Amino acid sequence: MEPELINSRIERLIKEQKWHELRQFLANWSAPDIAELLLHLEKRERALIFRLLPRPLSSEVFSYLESKQKDELLRDMTDEEIRQLLANLSPDDRTQFLEELPGQATQRLLNLLSSEDRRETLQLLGYPEESVGRLMTPNYVAVRPGWRVGEALEHIRNKGRDSETINQIYVVDPSWKLIDALELRRFILAKPDLTVEQIMDYKFVSISAFEDREKAVQMIQHYDLDALPVVDSEGILLGIVTVDDVMDVAQEEATEDFHRVAAVAPLRMSYRESSIGALYRKRVLWLTALLGVNLVSSGVIAAFEETLATQIALVFFIPLLIDTAGNAGSQSATLMIRAIATGDIALDRWFWAISRELAIGLLLGVTMGMASWALGLYRGGWEIGMVVSLAMISVVIFANMIGAILPLLLTRLGLDPAVASSPLITSVADVAGLIIYFSIATRVLRIWG
Repeated sequence: MEPELINSRIERLIKEQKWHELRQFLANWSAPDIAELLLHLEKRERALIFRLLPRPLSSEVFSYLESKQKDELLRDMTDEEIRQLLANLSPDDRTQFLEELPGQATQRLLNLLSSEDRRETLQLLGYPEESVGRLMTPNYVAVRPGWRVGEALEHIRNKGRDSETINQIYVVDPSWKLIDALELRRFILAKPDLTVEQIMDYKFVSISAFEDREKAVQMIQHYDLDALPVVDSEGILLGIVTVDDVMDVAQEEATEDFHRVAAVAPLRMSYRESSIGALYRKRVLWLTALLGVNLVSSGVIAAFEETLATQIALVFFIPLLIDTAGNAGSQSATLMIRAIATGDIALDRWFWAISRELAIGLLLGVTMGMASWALGLYRGGWEIGMVVSLAMISVVIFANMIGAILPLLLTRLGLDPAVASSPLITSVADVAGLIIYFSIATRVLRIWG
């Protein structure tokens, strides 16, 4: 049928209000053909036709429309109609559509989606996997600066039931750009005839939707907030991250750090729910890698076989030295990893942190060295006592420095500092400790021999 005849028939059916016949007329059309038809209709007729389409077909047709036609259709639709439309769109079509919209339109439409659809859409909107954008919710209360306080309070009462929190009320301009965040008590205590602008202080913090979610945890803790507003690159308010959300994140991140510190790949589910095979795979790779490092220790012992042959008593102190070095390194690494995670140590203060650990390592080394000297004296005489004491001081200082430097270096490289796990630090300290021990033993015994 010619396009002119089609349009004429559609116009006639609309004029005669024969909706059932019009629905049947369109039901046998393909989605691309209907989309093409809508492009040539007047705005009012386009909206009527689109409403007559079955829901699955209307969503498919919508995905074929140009951005301009999509926007015009949405302006003529109710929130419920938009909600149904977005819910029926395929995830990739929904995401492509939302990506084309300005920030304020995106956040309005996200607010119409169910929790499951919203989570899926945020995942596909281009936000990184562990970004704030994946965590935010559009359920918040916003007011305009020109409103009266009484008017704002009425709006808060109407919208607050569906909000994640009403402890913080956000002030936005007509383009939905965030211009302030105020505590609810400001509205309650202010006179009703004042404008919102008169009680604003313009003191607020926000976070980009593309920031890492750990940054949100740090900001909420630092500023003692109940909720943190999330904005796009133009400052448009997209959503909020609440303290409940970041508590879950903090728990997940702490769990991941505990796993990595123990040289276990982070579990994506609870220990109880993980299968034996999954637990095996999470642990075997690290153990295999560390086995290669530990093999170097055997090579170091073999390389100093001649030194051991001259003083067999040196063998007695190998476990003492390498275990103490590993423990010292693990202590330092654990403290440093935690300090970095909580923001207690910034990267620009690396020299201060390393200097502290050098001083602490020296104190620990001298203390452990004095105790080792007594043991060496008892088991092997003055020479062995001197060797063990000097080696203990050296390996403790070295291990302490490795434990401090490695997490800072990994953070600088953009990696998780928890990768500097206790088993890794221990293995490195083992190899270095043996080299230091036998090097000192060879030199001292050669001088005194």
